[in-house]
Amino acid sequence: MSAAPDALDFMEPDEDFLRAAELATTAPTTPCALVVLVGDRRFEGPNDDTHALVTELLTEIGFQVDAVVHAKSKKSEIRKAIETGVVGGVDLVLTIGGTGVGARDKTPEATRAVIDKMVPGVAQALRSSGQACGAVDACTSRGICGVSGSTVVVNLAPSRQAIRDGLATIGPLVNHLIAELDEHSVDA
Repeated sequence: MSAAPDALDFMEPDEDFLRAAELATTAPTTPCALVVLVGDRRFEGPNDDTHALVTELLTEIGFQVDAVVHAKSKKSEIRKAIETGVVGGVDLVLTIGGTGVGARDKTPEATRAVIDKMVPGVAQALRSSGQACGAVDACTSRGICGVSGSTVVVNLAPSRQAIRDGLATIGPLVNHLIAELDEHSVDA
């Protein structure tokens, strides 16, 4: 006659279960980005390779670029493109363009309508480093940074110099924000 199992007896988890649990907690994931190129004509020329430049630079700082999309200089189109990334679960939505003072520059307003929390230090760092490297459009940019859900949203000025310097500047800052969001997420 076998004894009834004691309430303190338990089965050891099998090795496959332990290995899967370990991989799930230690496997690094590559953060994903969506790039939104904002402009009525700026990024549509046959010789414009802004999408390739941004993709290459994001890859260098450890991001996988899920898509590069174009949005006309309308608040509703810019907002819709940003929301696509947020709903799609990307870690970063990076907008390029529409950050000046012209009548068609509406990216900061569209971004502000989507984000839940402002992160002004990132935008300040972009303007400061833009000034240091001589990217006039970066240091005079009205671009903002914030968080929408668990997605970081950053506005960059559109010159090649502003893009290069901006991505070098935001790499560690955005990675820090993503780590914070992951650490304090509901799933964690």
